[in-house]
Amino acid sequence: MRIALFTNEYPPHVYGGAGVHVEYLSRELALLEGGAHAVDVLSFGEQREERENLRVRGVPAPAKLAAQDPRHERLLDALGRNLAMAGAVQAPDIVHCHTWYAHLAGSLARPLTGARLVLTTHSLEPHRPWKVEQLGTAYDVAVWVERTAYQNADGVIAVSEAMRHDVQTLYGVAPERVRVIHNGIDPEEYRPRPDPAVLRRLGVDPELPIVLFVGRITRQKGILHLVRAIRRLRPGVQVVLCAGAPDTPEIGEEMRALVEEVRGEVQVPVVWIAEMLPKPDVITLYTHAAVFVCPSVYEPFGIINLEAMACETPVVASAVGGIPEIVVPGETGLLVPIDAEGGGSVEPRDPEAFAAALASAVNELMADPQRRAAMGTAARARVLAHFSWRAIAAQTLAFYRDLLA
Repeated sequence: MRIALFTNEYPPHVYGGAGVHVEYLSRELALLEGGAHAVDVLSFGEQREERENLRVRGVPAPAKLAAQDPRHERLLDALGRNLAMAGAVQAPDIVHCHTWYAHLAGSLARPLTGARLVLTTHSLEPHRPWKVEQLGTAYDVAVWVERTAYQNADGVIAVSEAMRHDVQTLYGVAPERVRVIHNGIDPEEYRPRPDPAVLRRLGVDPELPIVLFVGRITRQKGILHLVRAIRRLRPGVQVVLCAGAPDTPEIGEEMRALVEEVRGEVQVPVVWIAEMLPKPDVITLYTHAAVFVCPSVYEPFGIINLEAMACETPVVASAVGGIPEIVVPGETGLLVPIDAEGGGSVEPRDPEAFAAALASAVNELMADPQRRAAMGTAARARVLAHFSWRAIAAQTLAFYRDLLA
């Protein structure tokens, strides 16, 4: 089988779960059945790799187009690369697209090549209205591209049961075209790796219990709710915010101001690591964390929770999207409900109440080290049992075969 994966993100340019997904899925697809399948990854960037039957090619923008609004530049850049991808792909049987950034390329390649079109639902734009801040009216075009792709796809992979429901509700995708295949993780890479020297280099005290956040500065990840929750944490812990890549300068400034405000009000140390760290450093942070917090207001799956759990760290997470399919409350962590206004974008009605609930869950676990240790052990066991990339790649290949048949 010839499999083409179209993606915005691929290492070294990864800033979210979709990039992690494509990296590991492509590697495992290429290893299945003794390397019988040709896997071709086309991505935004200058990547160039060739490893036996796995080939990665970065696709540059063919031209810089004039934009009516500076916020449209990202959309126009993506559309240009999509045209280049559709022309560059070579006789695929399957074209598998990841996020709206690459969906137009798949929609064009399907009739041009006769391939089956597969989409993975990493997120859905109607449930991310805050993207208007970043894209302006280009957001409406992104929604149109996404809707068009889902209406034309031969098959859709939903990364959670919640996403299966959303793609059917929002875009009317027929149930028989949707299959739930979870995201995964490499448990050999993500495993406990203690190294106090790394913590010291990052400005973190190895002797003080760590409440950890890892993620982008975006409304979706709920980081501002966590910063507000710091006011209610009991002393004796430190909060480490490994948070960079703000969606807009405005939210970056809002984050900076709120962190400074909270630092002036509490005794709990707040360490903000503003750059995106290399993977080994992040794994060390997961390893040393007493609790990992995922306060997302929208999370189709939540690979970040698997990463922490694989490092034997219990999770406190909001009960949204696919997270309840990962975190077992009372066994591998605690879930915090959001009293939401409705719809897929579940901003809490009362942000202070949500912040208080996050703090309460963290305080509950921090007060019981033995319970945390038991949850950490159970968390890694759950990852090993249910979320291996090899098994996920095999399920994906089986879906391809069903579509081709």
